[in-house]
Amino acid sequence: MDINIRYAVKADCERLLELIHELALYEKASQEVTVTLEEFVDAGFGANPIWKAFVAERNGKILGFALYYVRYSTWKGCRLYLEDFIVTDEERGKGIGKILFERVMQEAKDKGYNGMSWQVLDWNAPAMNFYNKYQANLEGGWLNASFSTEQL
Repeated sequence: MDINIRYAVKADCERLLELIHELALYEKASQEVTVTLEEFVDAGFGANPIWKAFVAERNGKILGFALYYVRYSTWKGCRLYLEDFIVTDEERGKGIGKILFERVMQEAKDKGYNGMSWQVLDWNAPAMNFYNKYQANLEGGWLNASFSTEQL
């Protein structure tokens, strides 16, 4: 398999946003993606970048990505938080996700973080099966809470 894993660059943002929309559609929440390309680019490559990402590409075409940032847990310390992880539908099952996920794991180790965390929907059996291969701790009992811009 001729897959290249590299850090995302500013020029990748339009393709990453396309994949974010694909992920949201898969997760039955396409209406929830409200970030603009400009906001996305600024958050990753502006004056105060808050996210990084790895992309998986073949022949210059991005087939998937893993977007992450550092979060601080008062219980555990600095941890890598994997916000989005997707391989485009037509490329799933070819080992690209494994290579990409393991690169993110290596990043957490290389940076000396005290672990890595992410979310998975409770109905997403393929994702849970994937994470179970790594003996991930899939925790129950926590509910997500949020405010919209209007609620702030």
